[in-house]
Amino acid sequence: MPPLPQPLPRRLAAPLGVAAGLGAAVAWVAVRDPSRPGFYPTCPLLRWTGLYCPGCGGLRGLHALAHGDLATALGANALAVAGYAAFAVLWTLWLVRAARTGGGMPVAFRPEHVRALAALVLLFTVVRNLPCGSALVP
Repeated sequence: MPPLPQPLPRRLAAPLGVAAGLGAAVAWVAVRDPSRPGFYPTCPLLRWTGLYCPGCGGLRGLHALAHGDLATALGANALAVAGYAAFAVLWTLWLVRAARTGGGMPVAFRPEHVRALAALVLLFTVVRNLPCGSALVP
């Protein structure tokens, strides 16, 4: 005899818990402007080498998104904005799957996915530090 399905609140606990935690983090960044000096630490790579890491501008982009300013968010860190969008899609799929079946994340990341993502991040980092990639600089 198959096990009884869990009640809906139990199936939705994990995705909704993740949403609550991330919602609190986004609210914090929305209130505390990363463009103002003194509250958030400076990127160590930028501070010590003058090079932009792949995350430089990510908090400013999240702050802009939280205030509905997509253009500013893309200007701060386009890769981070794409990552936020990808996460939102994956989270929505996870929520729907959890509601229907109680299953977990619907996407299994294989090693080739991880390598492709790492290559994209590396390419973004290199290009944004070249003179031709000045549009990608926060």
